[in-house]
Formats: sequence, structure tokens, C-alpha cells
Amino acid sequence: MEKLQEKADSLKLGLYVHVPFCARSCDFCHFYQEPPKRADLEAYLEGMELALERTELPRPLDTVFWGGGTPGLLAAVDLERLGKAVLKANGGLVPAEWSVEMAPATVKADKLKVFKDLGVSRVSVGVQSFQGPLLEALGRIHSLEQVKRAVDLLHGSGMKNFNLDLIFAIPGQSLQMWEADLEQAIAADPAHISTYCLTFEEDTALWLRLQRGQVRKTSDDEEAAYFELAWEKLAKGGYAQYEVSNFARQGQACMHNLNTWRMQEWLGIGPSASSQMDGRRWTEPHSLEEWLDGLKSGKPRYADETTLNAEILAQDLLIFGLRMNEGVDLEGLEKRFPEALPEEWPDFCHSLIEENLACRKESVLLLTEKGRLLADRIAQEILELE
Repeated sequence: MEKLQEKADSLKLGLYVHVPFCARSCDFCHFYQEPPKRADLEAYLEGMELALERTELPRPLDTVFWGGGTPGLLAAVDLERLGKAVLKANGGLVPAEWSVEMAPATVKADKLKVFKDLGVSRVSVGVQSFQGPLLEALGRIHSLEQVKRAVDLLHGSGMKNFNLDLIFAIPGQSLQMWEADLEQAIAADPAHISTYCLTFEEDTALWLRLQRGQVRKTSDDEEAAYFELAWEKLAKGGYAQYEVSNFARQGQACMHNLNTWRMQEWLGIGPSASSQMDGRRWTEPHSLEEWLDGLKSGKPRYADETTLNAEILAQDLLIFGLRMNEGVDLEGLEKRFPEALPEEWPDFCHSLIEENLACRKESVLLLTEKGRLLADRIAQEILELE
């Protein structure tokens, strides 16, 4: 397979910053994180400043996304320090979209002021649920009062473009409880709402409870009911679905995520951050110490590294593109990655349409509502095509 050759300047460029600190690991979370010790925080910030100083961006950033971990756990002065390092790396230019993830308890007035001064345009709050027993089941440590205070602060600060993350299919949750969470999220009037089906990631606290028979995994039919209720309630609330799990007011879709799903380019900085640039995909070490050692020695160490080609990118574009309501423009895909689709693709595409899992609108292939419910299965089948 030939190495992918493409004009990079035609692609959007994003920056992902991983902040690996959490006050406590949630029972469902499998992402790399560390407890917030001051010495580690200082070493991390020095490392980020060094990494960003060494970064030579090929063109200005379109989007920036700070994820974690809990970026909002940093003090206002530390957020400002990290933000200034990002702006310096980008030639002082503020990107069109700059998102920061926060836990409800970390949303504070001084931090929102720092965000406003830096040019941060979007905040994503990990609410997960508005109900105490469900938060406890997930191992979340925030209170409902902290959620309300966070929403009030966001509105009061003028940060109207904020997202609320919700989770469904939680052990002990009913369809009525899910409906109540959706209604409370809509009442909070965010610009964006994300709804994620709980997954039991191996070696997490929830996964261990599942193995011991202490909790039950939701059935496929039950999951479908949760999905369908969310789609119905959010549409009535004025939120347009643009991806299986994501809904937004007009013009408020997350551009960073869209560009990632469209197989553009992004640079990830920080422990466990992933990048896709210059025909390569790589992930930083899942360890603050290893990441810092690589920085100081000038010899980066990667948890994994892949050389990309047209076949890999076309496959990923199909998988992620079909999750989006805009679908996949097959003519555009063929033009971008000539002859990169698997030989079995035409028959597979035909079968999706025959089973009413997808439909064609001119050159665009879209999943039907039935297909979106089975998006994960369809993705796995695409991976197995030859």
C-alpha cells in the first residue's frame, strides 16, 4: 500500500491538550489520569510549556480542545499559564473554536474570566446525571447543587456556548429517570448536549462490579429505547442531532470533533494525547514521568505509532462519517482516496441499503435511524471488510 500523499494545507488543524489530573477516578473511566499533587502539576506545566515552545505548527490552528482528566481542576493562574503557552505556539492567534472540559465543581468565576481573556469559546461540563443515586453509581463526586451553580456561572459569565455531557444505561437507571435527566439538561439551556451510552471498560471499577455480578449490563433493546427517547426529547427541545451521541443548537456543533471525524489533522500534546499529522498517527506515553523524560531527553517515546495510508483513512472516514448525520460523500471520498475502498465495499453498501440501515441521497450515504442504533456493529463490519 502506498503511503498517503495529500496536500496538508487543505486540511483543518486542531490541537488537543491532555490534562491528566483528576480529584478522583470515576468508576467508568479508563483514561490516563493522576491525582493532583502540586509537584506533578508544576512538572506538567513546565513540560507543556517546553513541548509547545518546540512545536512548529505548519499553519494556524483552527481548533483547540483541552481534555482529560479534568482540565478545570487547574487553578486559574495555571490555566492562564497553559493558555498563554498555547497562544504563543499559535503565533498569538486565537483559534476559531477553543474548548475546555470541566467537572461541575471546578467551574469558578475566576477561571471563566481567564477563559474569556484567553479567547476560550466553549466549555464542556461532565454532568453525567442530575440524580444523586446515579452519580453515586458512576463514582462521581459532584453534587446537584454544584451542577446548578456551574450552569448559573456559565450563563452569568456570558459563556453561552457550553455543553453538558449525559450518560445513560447506568445500573439502577430507568427510562423515566433518563427522561428526567434530559428534561433538566434542556432546562439548563446549553448550546450543546452529548448523550453517551455507558460502556464497561476493562479493569475499571464498574467493569469489576459487572464481572462479580453486582451490576447488570443493559440489553440491546433497552439501549435502543434510551437512544430513541433522547433523540425525540432533544429534537423537541431545539437540539439538532449531528452525530449519534451529539446534539446542538443551530451553528453550535463542536468543530474540533467534526474535524477529527472528518479525518483532518490534529496534534496532541500531553501524556496519552494522540496525534494525526503528516501521514502518521501516534500516542504519547500513558505516564507523566515517561512523557517528561522523553521531552527532557529530546527523544520522544510513543505508546504506539502508525504510518497512515489511503486505505486506513478511507476506512476511518467511513466509520466516523456514517456516525454523523451528514453521512459520507462517496464521490468525495473516492476523489480524496482513489481506489482505497475495500473490494467488498460495494456489496456491503448495497446490503446496508437493502436492510434499511442506510440510504443514498445522490452521492451521499447516510445511516437511517435504524442504522444509527446499530452504528457500532456497522463499524465493526467495515473493519472486517477486505
